[in-house]
Amino acid sequence: MGFSPLSLSQFLSSLLFLFHFHTTISSSNYSSSSHFCAPDQSLSLLQFKESFSISSSASGRCQHPKTESWREGTDCCSWDGVTCELETGQVTALDLACSMLYGTLHSNSTLFSLHHLQKLDLSDNDFQSSHISSSFGQFSNLTYLNLNYSVFAGQVPWEISHLSKLVSLDLSGDYLSLEPISFDKLVRNLTQLRELDLSSVDMSLVTPNSLMNLSSSLSSLILRSCGLQGEFPSSMRKFKHLQQLDLAANNLTGPIPYDLEQLTELVSLALSGNENDYLSLEPISFDKLVRNLTQLRELYLWWVNMPLVVPNSLMNLSSSLSSLTLYSCGLQGKFPSSVRKFKHLQYLDLRYSNLTGSIPDDLGQLTELVSIDLSFNDYLSVEPSSFDKIIQNLTKLRGLRLGYVNMPLVTPNSFANLSSSLSALALWGGGLKGKFPGNIFLLPNLESLDLTYNDDLTGSFPSSNLLEVLVLKNSNIIRSNLTLIGYLTRLTRLDLVGNNLNGQIPSSLRNLVQLQSLYLDNNNFSGWIPDFLGNLTVLENLGLSSNQLVGHIPSQIGTLSLRLFDLRNNHLHGPIPSSIFKQGNLEALALASNNKLTGEISSSICNLKFLRLLDLSNNSLSGFVPQCLGNFSNSLSILNLGMNNLQGTIFSPFPKGNNLGYLNLNGNELEGKIPLSIINCAMLEILDLGDNKIEDTFPYFLEMLPELHVLVLKSNKLQGFVNGPIANNSFSKLRIFDISSNNLSGSLPTGYFNSFKAMMASDQNSFYMMARNYSDYAYSIKVTWKGFDIEFTKIQSALRILDLSNNNFIGEISKVIGKLKAIQQLNLSHNSLTGHIQSSIGMLTDLESLDLSSNFLTGRIPVQLADLTFLGVLNLSHNQLEGPIPSRNQFSTFNASSFEGNLGLCGLPMPKECNSDDAPPLQPSNFHDGDDSAFFGDGFGWKAVAIGYGSGFVFGVTMGYVVFRTRKPVWFLKVVEDQWNLKARRTKKNARRNGARRN
Repeated sequence: MGFSPLSLSQFLSSLLFLFHFHTTISSSNYSSSSHFCAPDQSLSLLQFKESFSISSSASGRCQHPKTESWREGTDCCSWDGVTCELETGQVTALDLACSMLYGTLHSNSTLFSLHHLQKLDLSDNDFQSSHISSSFGQFSNLTYLNLNYSVFAGQVPWEISHLSKLVSLDLSGDYLSLEPISFDKLVRNLTQLRELDLSSVDMSLVTPNSLMNLSSSLSSLILRSCGLQGEFPSSMRKFKHLQQLDLAANNLTGPIPYDLEQLTELVSLALSGNENDYLSLEPISFDKLVRNLTQLRELYLWWVNMPLVVPNSLMNLSSSLSSLTLYSCGLQGKFPSSVRKFKHLQYLDLRYSNLTGSIPDDLGQLTELVSIDLSFNDYLSVEPSSFDKIIQNLTKLRGLRLGYVNMPLVTPNSFANLSSSLSALALWGGGLKGKFPGNIFLLPNLESLDLTYNDDLTGSFPSSNLLEVLVLKNSNIIRSNLTLIGYLTRLTRLDLVGNNLNGQIPSSLRNLVQLQSLYLDNNNFSGWIPDFLGNLTVLENLGLSSNQLVGHIPSQIGTLSLRLFDLRNNHLHGPIPSSIFKQGNLEALALASNNKLTGEISSSICNLKFLRLLDLSNNSLSGFVPQCLGNFSNSLSILNLGMNNLQGTIFSPFPKGNNLGYLNLNGNELEGKIPLSIINCAMLEILDLGDNKIEDTFPYFLEMLPELHVLVLKSNKLQGFVNGPIANNSFSKLRIFDISSNNLSGSLPTGYFNSFKAMMASDQNSFYMMARNYSDYAYSIKVTWKGFDIEFTKIQSALRILDLSNNNFIGEISKVIGKLKAIQQLNLSHNSLTGHIQSSIGMLTDLESLDLSSNFLTGRIPVQLADLTFLGVLNLSHNQLEGPIPSRNQFSTFNASSFEGNLGLCGLPMPKECNSDDAPPLQPSNFHDGDDSAFFGDGFGWKAVAIGYGSGFVFGVTMGYVVFRTRKPVWFLKVVEDQWNLKARRTKKNARRNGARRN
């Protein structure tokens, strides 16, 4: 019997429908309507469910506990998040993403009895720092594994490499680390991988070139914030199918290779934020990149060093670009012309460039723009007519940031024409004048307003608005409106730093019950810290530094779930409330400077597992230093306990892989030895152990700290010889070396003089040495500067000090001292040095202070010293020098105290006149039988500020480096947008787990 055309068509349609239905059922990612659940599978799932509690704080992206639908006696294949194989009833896929699971995932969990799993998603839960069990390696059929942002910790087990069928692996956003051996096994065995995301997994010991062993079929490689260090991986051309490459926020160095241009399928490229700007991109490479990557939609290159790339080169980028981020790249020149070609551009970020000229009108033709940030381009301007055209056309604009873009002629009323979709407006330091329009606050979607550094703005703001973030740092507009702040009840962040506000902290702030961040630093608030702050139950960041607050720290503050607590530079006293040390989410605690806090540091401080910054310096704390501080947290990067009355020994051991960058224990009563384990602090930049009672030999092992810039060991009981380096490149980055006032002996450590590379060259661009994780926290040290004990509350990178005074060094001063031509202070006084003053000291062209007093130096004062035009302090007293004192240049300004105790010296300012038959001053001695240039190199050191003659300028010079305690600036950058951009996905999760909800 045959089929009619109609019935055949119906039959085929039915077959297609059945096939489609079967495929949909069997391949559904995370659900199934099948009713063939195997009993053992159902039991395993129910037992898995019972091992966890449900907590609303355990998930950030959603609030749906999928296990609610899991009930005994029902088919597990119909449960939410469960997919079964149709014929056998075995569970093949389990999606419990953001299911609010809270508890420990044990290695004997019944989860691991689901041997047929092909897909497993446990992301966005809270497994309480559980280790990833080696039992995960039993899922031999697994093709998809996602454990991101679920609070796993510890080592990634090598057994993960058994999952040879994996196509997608995501372990990002947790507290994991990956050893080189485990990584090698993983990349060699997972040959099917197409997607790999290990963001925030500590891979600091993995060499970047190991990435070359990954599958060449990868389409997505995301290794953001993994601590990778070393040269950028070579031969990237093998990954020809890559569509997304993200190596941002690592420590990669060297030039970006040419062959990156061969990844022609790239849609998203992110190489941003590699530490210290060591990653670079040459103009030729950049041009090839932008010409060949025609599929590129997203380009993120901030902090990639590319100063030779001209802004107009950007015009060669794909016209389909949707996101362009190039801030802090060293771009310089006129703002790119003809930007109208990027008609699909949605996000434009060119912050911290050196762009000049005017913002062109045709920026207004990019009608898809959602966010513009051109801040910190000090020579960039916008004309009123251009500004009006731009903002009238950008109807989709939600974020506009023009900080420090010159717009003094733009009237505040122009902002009334902004798009009604605008949610964030930042106009700091633009020179705006006049009355800020009140209707700007009535924009229906405005959530964030930042008018910092606009002192000429006036006006007020209504109480009925939707503002969630208000930043008015150093802004005149707030001074007459302070009481109105209390009506902005939807505020989650309030920043009033640096407004010279007086009186008590206004009680109207008690109404801001949704506040998560409150910054009142650097004002003149007085009185006690108000108790009502303890009632702001969601407060996470509290900054009250640099005010006139008195009294005790209220214990109610300790009941908050704080992430940042800053009380520096007030007049507080009494003990630190023990409740503060129980803050499980605390990341930054600073109670230092001008406070007189007493009592002991409780060992419960080591419960603060997420602490990154601890500054309790300049108080009256006593007792022993908790030994647990040595190894309680790998996240700790700033530790300052200096200027207290602490006793005992230096805590130890310091664990491997720690993140400590700054350690200051100066001015205590610490004894014992310097622990050897400090060499595990590979990130340490500043070490100040001065003014203690440490009894030890010179700690040669500190040479092994590759990032050490400042070493202060002054005023201890160190003894023995300082022979010189035991390794290559010892102390090569050291800028300040102070081992004065100890009992060290032997010859001067000339070998180190050859290693101090950083003291041989001046910084062309001086900057303050700031913390890595808190970019507005300035490092501080205490040293003797030009005869005065000074605390440098900010250290300029240009500062170079070599102080070996008050020891028992003998022998001659080596000619090699002349290599250190960038140092500003050289102090070899109060030793037993003999021989002549080396004329090579005349090569130290940046020298401001020279003290060779109280030695046994003989001979004449080299005439070359008179050419040290920046020399403001000179002390050659109490030696055995003779002959005429040079009478020209600087030397004519020094008084007799600089030369007293040298009976053989003559000429002004000494009372003894020189005889006519006195020989002329000594001529230069040579290093290589003539030419000094071969030894020293070319040129003079750079000098930012020309210093006048005479010792009368001691304090004037000192002020160039010292920020006195009475005028300290606010040192926390309260919201670091760049860091928040790197962590946007874990916003709500960190609010619970780290106390770090980002704004």
